[in-house]
Amino acid sequence: MVIRLSERWPDVSSERLLSECVPPPRFADVRFSTYRPAPDEPSQAAALAVLTERATVLAEPRQEPSLWSRLRGRGTPTTRKPGVYLDGGFGVGKTHLLASLWHEATGPKMYCTFVELTNLVGALGLRAAVEALSSYRLICIDEFELDDPGDTMLISRLLAQLVAAGVDLAATSNTLPDKLGEGRFQAIDFLREIQALAAHFDVRRIDGPDYRHRGLPVAPDPWPDDKVDATAAERTNASCDHFVDLHRHLAELHPSKYGALLDGVDTVAITDIRPLTDENVALRLVVLADRMYDRNLPLLAGGVPLDQLFSADMLKGGYRKKYLRALSRLIALANTGMQPT
Repeated sequence: MVIRLSERWPDVSSERLLSECVPPPRFADVRFSTYRPAPDEPSQAAALAVLTERATVLAEPRQEPSLWSRLRGRGTPTTRKPGVYLDGGFGVGKTHLLASLWHEATGPKMYCTFVELTNLVGALGLRAAVEALSSYRLICIDEFELDDPGDTMLISRLLAQLVAAGVDLAATSNTLPDKLGEGRFQAIDFLREIQALAAHFDVRRIDGPDYRHRGLPVAPDPWPDDKVDATAAERTNASCDHFVDLHRHLAELHPSKYGALLDGVDTVAITDIRPLTDENVALRLVVLADRMYDRNLPLLAGGVPLDQLFSADMLKGGYRKKYLRALSRLIALANTGMQPT
């Protein structure tokens, strides 16, 4: 029986939201020992050394700050900063290193993207999020984004309170492939936007060519809607929804529930995909695309080609990074799901 995502209303507890903050499956087995720095890119080896050293500290239980150290503002004999920020383009191993650090640290610990963290805070509320995370040893934030000032300042407030509570932080930048070489500006933006936290971060630049293909992969030709419907009906645990029904349903769910929406789904099918002009609808689709990609769910797509999903104006605007990432991920999933048989 075909699953209708547009008819699901998942109820997600705060405990589940926190328990799901772990590296995605494709980074479940990475370790520092499996990272291979390029011989001609010394910044990669330097970043590996810095994070490996940091991991030895994080492998020990967290030392609760004394009253004297609290009064002095995390004053300790060491000069190690509580945060590390990996700055660089796609494909240089930032996420590999970030996930490796998480694997080495003692718990409790969190690994999430910037978008997932903002959704978590939105679901729990800032005060509850601070209470839930203040006892954590480490929080890793992949793809720290600066395109929404409100989200940036919200997370800055959260992280400032967590640093004060003794939590260690690690983050990566989110730089487009065609912006390689400009990562230093991303680092400057990061430090400026989180003014209260800037002094707490050790910024490490990682250089190197993108080991993946530049630009978007080729979008497969969309299928007729009746073929999408029929193929979904033949597959086990497949969902199938009309594009409009799906994006209207997403508007009624908090983004923190999009992962649970996909529980038990092995293939996602969407009919009559249409070009988007509404930014709110587009951003919800970005979050759903991320959750599908995390779960490596093949996509069956009808309607317009996926590379026409976002308008030209959207791809030039402030959320360009998010849209290009979503396109890359959706096309990759469709290339898997729509392979000729």
